[in-house]
Amino acid sequence: MISVAAELAAMHPQTLRLYERRGLLQPQRSAKNTRLYSQADVDRLQRIQELTELGLNLAGVERVLALENQMALMRAQVDRLEAELAGAAEELRTQVREVERSMRHDLVPASHMAVVRVGRRRR
Repeated sequence: MISVAAELAAMHPQTLRLYERRGLLQPQRSAKNTRLYSQADVDRLQRIQELTELGLNLAGVERVLALENQMALMRAQVDRLEAELAGAAEELRTQVREVERSMRHDLVPASHMAVVRVGRRRR
């Protein structure tokens, strides 16, 4: 509830309502339309508080939070792409090993071949 979240975040409940109106926070609602705050909401409130203490206004806080969210999405995408790249590299190594193995079977040891010396031709 708003009173508990406000206490956990060390803020006035009216501040939470303001943040909600600004779109900085979106708590869940109960069937009776009561605001329900999660731990993630309280963490976000604390992050907003950190940013305002650094001197950012709410527009700056909005921008920073949007950029942090974008960075988190990009980090997840980079992690996914790195995993795909590692998988593709391992698949390529496997294919190279298979080709190298198949080529070894085609080679005939020199001891099994008749050695023929070819003299140099003069022009």
